[in-house]
Amino acid sequence: MDAVLKHPLVQAVPWRSLAVPLVVFLILAMMMLPLPPFALDILFTFNIALALVILMVATYTKKPLDFAAFPTVLLLTTLMRLSLNVASTRVVLTRGHTGAGAAGKVIESFGHFVIGGNFTVGLIVFAILVVINFMVVTKGAGRIAEVAARFTLDAMPGKQMAIDADMNSGLIDDKEARRRRSEVALEADFYGAMDGASKFVRGDAVAGILVLFINIIGGLAIGVLQHGMPIMSAVNNYVLLTIGDGLVAQIPALTISIAAGLIVSRVGKDDNDIGTQILDSVMATPRALGITAAILAILGSIPGMPSMVFLMLAALCGYASWFLVRRGKQTEEKKAHEQAAAAPAPAAAQEASWDDIVPVDVVGLEVGYRLISLVDAKADGELLKRIKAIRKKFAQEVGFLPPSVHIRDNLDLKPTQYRVLLKGVVVGEGEAFSGQFLAINPGNITQALPGTPTQDPAFGLPAIWIDAGAKDSAQVLGYTVVDCATVIATHINHLLLTNAGQLLGRAETQALLDHFGRNHPKLVDDLVPKLIPLATLQKVLASLLDEGIHIRDLRTIIETLADGATRSTDAAELTATVRTALRASIAQAWFGSTRELPVIALDQDLEKLLVQSLGAPGEVPAFEPGLVDALQRNAAAVAKRQEEIGVTPTLLVPDRLRLPLARLLKRAAPRLRVLGHAEVPETSVIRVNNVLGARA
Repeated sequence: MDAVLKHPLVQAVPWRSLAVPLVVFLILAMMMLPLPPFALDILFTFNIALALVILMVATYTKKPLDFAAFPTVLLLTTLMRLSLNVASTRVVLTRGHTGAGAAGKVIESFGHFVIGGNFTVGLIVFAILVVINFMVVTKGAGRIAEVAARFTLDAMPGKQMAIDADMNSGLIDDKEARRRRSEVALEADFYGAMDGASKFVRGDAVAGILVLFINIIGGLAIGVLQHGMPIMSAVNNYVLLTIGDGLVAQIPALTISIAAGLIVSRVGKDDNDIGTQILDSVMATPRALGITAAILAILGSIPGMPSMVFLMLAALCGYASWFLVRRGKQTEEKKAHEQAAAAPAPAAAQEASWDDIVPVDVVGLEVGYRLISLVDAKADGELLKRIKAIRKKFAQEVGFLPPSVHIRDNLDLKPTQYRVLLKGVVVGEGEAFSGQFLAINPGNITQALPGTPTQDPAFGLPAIWIDAGAKDSAQVLGYTVVDCATVIATHINHLLLTNAGQLLGRAETQALLDHFGRNHPKLVDDLVPKLIPLATLQKVLASLLDEGIHIRDLRTIIETLADGATRSTDAAELTATVRTALRASIAQAWFGSTRELPVIALDQDLEKLLVQSLGAPGEVPAFEPGLVDALQRNAAAVAKRQEEIGVTPTLLVPDRLRLPLARLLKRAAPRLRVLGHAEVPETSVIRVNNVLGARA
């Protein structure tokens, strides 16, 4: 025998995986093949034992997911009971005329011992069991499972966001986050399956009632008409056998229904089973037992009441209350002694540590609860796809990979509100309505649309939030119509481009160098740290990004820095040198492929005045406050006129004035680009569209 079990072919068979197909096959066989009474006795006894095992497992289960296979078990046990009903019905109808033992000893025992041989009592007991099982236990368990499934599905986005927030903050790692996400999904699947599986038990109760009447009517007809039995003899045989058969099936059904109720109604800590939880809850309130003892004692003192029973229970409850109070005091005294003995330890444990410091996210997105569905990974949130595409596009166009956008929900925000944070500081916010569309007016549409007026959060254009039904009409009128996720994604993209210089830290710079160094290791080694430190390189690249110059052409930048670092290591001078080297790329990025560059020129008198205010090289420019105010105001007006004709607002100035004016005008006219004379490509032609003067 051992040799057979150790055979490779036998060991290769997945016996455990064959258990369910084998059980299903046996269930179908019981329905189709006639079974002898002894086999029915064994199967009915096994059915009762199996129901008791399932009830015990459900009782000692600490949380519902520990018995995740329960819906399938519920289905299989229901099919087993139905197949036994079919098998016993066949035996009762074919052999019921021979006597009460025709269908086996189990059915006979239930027919005589449980109901006392009285079929009227049996019918009443059977009806009560069916009502308890069908109307009370099964219906209640099904309702709990239905509500739990609904609330579990509704809570999934919030749970997923909480898991992502814990992972982003470093409280859990990727492995734990995956385990929690799997548990959340399994919980929703479990309650959904329990909601459907409860219908099997309900159908089983209905089938039991139908089988009862079919057996009674069919048995009486067969006994009287085919076997010529007297009517009372037929009633005595067939009705008692039918009722015994029904009771043998309903008792396991009721047992498993109770197990289902225990599973779905399980609430509490995961480390306690149901019995421990109930006892802990009762023992935690000894006052309730004391009050109960007093009430029972009063009832026992009333004349005519069974005083002995009430007073015995009153004494038992009173003793239990006194015992629990005394044990609680002893436990508190023991804890107090232990805390007093270990008093110095908590002070050391409560000391702050570096682990208490949580780093600030470089880029963060906070959303109100109505926008959670847009960023829910399980629901395949549309905004998540857009953010991934934004980061990829940013890396391809700008030249480095921006930090990940950490997303979390914020209940302090309005339900439809969102905000974008850069290093913990809010740099942009807005409102978005899930399920609606934003119709943006490009500026030449006068016909209004029904909806909520607003502004495009990225560029400030007038817009209207409209319902999905008005989308087509808005497009016909000429509006630019975008969905909710696109609105937020466009705003995030605009903020990333605007603040690209702040996104490039030293870590990103080092990662950029490492990536570039895979193909050009010699260039990187010759520059950093031999000629300039990493910090200087980061300042140069950040300065370029702050003025809207992409750093995709990293090879030209590094080669230029390697040449310029031999003369100066000042970040501002190196930036100017790199800008001159990138003049062709700058012109193409700002003006397109045209050779003619439409620019804004400085008034000659203003230019002389500004040059005189610069002083010696290296000194801080001393511009007059009145001149600065007028210059900023007029620069914003001139830049707006350039934008209105569809041209990138670019101010052409002498090289010495470029950096001071760029810093001076950045806040007043953020879209205004400042270009030095040396940064104009040799092949380009200058066309002056506007002139910036002190009184423009």
